[in-house]
Amino acid sequence: MNLRQLAYFVKVVEVGNMTRAAEQLHLAQPALGMQIRQLEEELGVALIVRHSRGIEPTKAGILLQERATSILRLVDETRRLVKASEDAGMEELRFGLTPSLMLMIGSDIAINVREQLSQVRLTLVEDMSHILIDGIATDRIDAALAYDVPDIPHMSRLAVYQEDLVLVTLPSNRNGEPIMLCDVVEERLALPDIGDNIRTHVATAAKEQGLDFKMAYEVRSITAIKNLVLRGAAVGILPYGTVLTEVRSGKLDVRPITAPTIRRTLFLAFTRRRGAFRCELALTGVIRASLATLAKELGALGHPLLPPEA
Repeated sequence: MNLRQLAYFVKVVEVGNMTRAAEQLHLAQPALGMQIRQLEEELGVALIVRHSRGIEPTKAGILLQERATSILRLVDETRRLVKASEDAGMEELRFGLTPSLMLMIGSDIAINVREQLSQVRLTLVEDMSHILIDGIATDRIDAALAYDVPDIPHMSRLAVYQEDLVLVTLPSNRNGEPIMLCDVVEERLALPDIGDNIRTHVATAAKEQGLDFKMAYEVRSITAIKNLVLRGAAVGILPYGTVLTEVRSGKLDVRPITAPTIRRTLFLAFTRRRGAFRCELALTGVIRASLATLAKELGALGHPLLPPEA
């Protein structure tokens, strides 16, 4: 039993699906399955049960997940403390960004932290909002820019921006032309799976309007959704930032959604479990500066919530 196997097992149980876990771990599914089988062989018990909807942990698997999560957290904390002992003046910060934000402002944040906060050792983490929020709640990351962060214990949050989701299609003469939600739901949609905040917003907006949406593909992968659109198999509802490169190259088009607009709120969230972060004020300043870049990229699709700095 090794730390990598424990990390793999925790991810499999968190996701509840071997294929999705392998995708998030950037690992081939057979290789991931082999690691789980080796754990089961070493421990001499079944850890997961496979079924048509994915996997579920056995009683032994639940126990291992709890212990493995604690072990991995302790190892990570130990690693941080050891690094800190080499340079007591440095402060570790694991900062999360969604895929669209990583594309638009990730490099700005990394460069500005390096140039302006020399005492901060920054690690950027890319993942979906609900996974980043869980990462803060379970102390795997320290702070994040994530969408629709709930009010939960041991976490501070500040609403900083709102963003409108867009319909993503193949290029046509309707690029940039608004489309009503009642027309959007008639399309063959590729959407993230349940739990993702994009899917939640679409489902909520459709329900409020008394609409049923035709979901052709359920995919926990922005890349896969874009590929389905590129192949003409579906259209997608996504943040503009996730398709920025394809739109600029002429491979995809976007259309604003109206009646109603599907809008989500971006929060800057910090864990309060680790104690006061010495550079939090300075980091907030860096984030505010990066939001100016975000505003330029999003144009009319973005809506700042913080007043401009004096």
